[in-house]
This record gives sequence, structure tokens and C-alpha cells, in this order.
Amino acid sequence: QCVALAKKQGFNNITIDLIYGLPNQSNKKWGANLTKMFNLGIQHCSAYALTIEPKTALKHLIDTKKIIPAKDETTIEHFNTLVQMAAENDFIHYEISNFGKKGFFSNHNSGYWKNQHYLGIGPSAHSFNGTSRQWNISSNKQYIEKIKTTDSYFEIEQLNNQQQYNEYIFTGLRTIWGVELDYIETQFGADTQQYFEQQIQNWINQEKVKQENNHFTLTKKGKLYADAIASDLFII
Repeated sequence: QCVALAKKQGFNNITIDLIYGLPNQSNKKWGANLTKMFNLGIQHCSAYALTIEPKTALKHLIDTKKIIPAKDETTIEHFNTLVQMAAENDFIHYEISNFGKKGFFSNHNSGYWKNQHYLGIGPSAHSFNGTSRQWNISSNKQYIEKIKTTDSYFEIEQLNNQQQYNEYIFTGLRTIWGVELDYIETQFGADTQQYFEQQIQNWINQEKVKQENNHFTLTKKGKLYADAIASDLFII
């Protein structure tokens, strides 16, 4: 109903967020939800596996055996069903959790994934310039007071070469744009490039990473291991 109302008002760029891997959620039910969503004629969707956070009502219900969490195999089945149905409906799987029609990728989030710089204005806003991150204080009152003076209204974290490399790997590998060997050498040095080439070879051999010239992306199988692959490539 919300989507129908939005379309009636003239919106033609609509996205829906979904969560899969829910307790008692069969793949049949999940598939039915996806069918309903794609039939709405939307242009984009984001889907995330359920995360069970500590100190939540859901965690308590699971700990007390009142709810049985979904098995990993079920969650993987949900993900594979999503990927298949998205492709059948002409959605491009451009980031691990994001799918969009051509020309309807998220510009905002793509900026994060492509390591682009951004400026945050206002309380709690975050900024990134490639070598540092800063975040403004959250209090509206304190923010207004401090910007009128020379007092600092933000905290800042300088990112060293290792941290910058790790972030590039983590965000880049999750996307269809992947990571570039030449960029790694230029930005992080020849030693880091050699380390990356050595570490990535194992995942290429397992057919979880695909290499085209100096460009590396996850394969369909590799997308299920995105975090593990990125972690293995990190410099600790």
C-alpha cells in the first residue's frame, strides 16, 4: 500500500528493505515475499541477514528456547533465492546486500563503497577525506554553541596506511566494481600490492574471487564468504 501511494504521487525511484534468515521463515515464505516485492514494480531493494544482537528481546527469547533461530544453511538458501529472483527480474546485484535496476543504484551508499570523500554537516554527522574520519558531537545544543566559538565540535581519527588499505578492501570487494591492483600499488605501496597478490591467490584457486587483468571481484560462490575473504586480505 505504501509503495502504491508513493507511485501514485509520482515517485519512480522506490527502494524496499528486507530481512531474511528469520526464525520459522521457510524458503517458500521468503520466495513468496520476494515475488510480492518484485511485482510492485520497484527499482531497488536492500536485503540483510538477521543479526541477533545481545541484550535484545529476540536474544532473550532464543536463550530461553522460546524461539529457534534459523540455521546457517537456511539463511544461505534465502540469499541464493534472492540472488536468483533478482536476476530474473533484471536487478543487478551491485553490492552484497543491494540490488538495483540499471540506472537506479544508490548514489549515497555507492560513495561509501567507492571510497569517495564526503562532508557531514550538523550534529552527529560524519565526514571522510580519504586519510581521516571525523564525527560531530551529537548534542544539538552543544553543537550550536560550539560552532559560534573556537571550541572543537567534532572528534577526529587519522587513518594510517594500513587502515586505509583495509577499508578499501572491505568495501570494494563487496561490490561489482571490486578492487584494482594498480590502485593498491599507487595508494598503499609496492609491499602492500605484493601482500595482496599473495593472499588473494588462494581465493582465486577456490573460485571465490575472479581476476580480470588487474581487477578482482567476488564470484557468485565468493559472495557467501565476503567477510572471511576480506579479513584474510587485511593487514593486521
